[in-house]
Amino acid sequence: MVDPLDGTSNFLRNIPISCVSIALMHNLDPIIGVIYDFNHNDLYYSHKESKAFLNDKEITVSNLFLKNKSTLVTGIPAKTNYSDDEFKRMIINFQAWKKIRMIGSAAMASVYVASGRAETYQEHGIFLWDIAAGAAIVKSAGGKIQIDNMQADYRVDAIFTNNKIET
Repeated sequence: MVDPLDGTSNFLRNIPISCVSIALMHNLDPIIGVIYDFNHNDLYYSHKESKAFLNDKEITVSNLFLKNKSTLVTGIPAKTNYSDDEFKRMIINFQAWKKIRMIGSAAMASVYVASGRAETYQEHGIFLWDIAAGAAIVKSAGGKIQIDNMQADYRVDAIFTNNKIET
């Protein structure tokens, strides 16, 4: 899977959080992940049987395990209408965390978990190509990935953690 520009809206508005994302998956199992953050000249990569790397330095997930001490990176998928109930559930979830970040790039959110900058990335209705490479990198960095609810248009629900946070 190739996402030539993850974070398109950021890129178009000159917000430097966007990247190129390339992955090899077998069914929903990530094999190889490569994410190039061209704004900062950083290359994140891993293979199913290797560690995860940022440039030539090994990266690992954080050791934090309490939500009230941790950061959740998430997004709100583009859709025209949200129910009050959907937003209420989202707010209840947000209240458990120390910090919430919406950065506009699912691939970059994933590598923030892989490199210990955040503890969880979670998004419902995200396109598989947006998170495939990040899934491989998070897994190789010691994290836990969950990808499910595959839709006909390749939207999925994704939760990537440092493997210590309760989801």
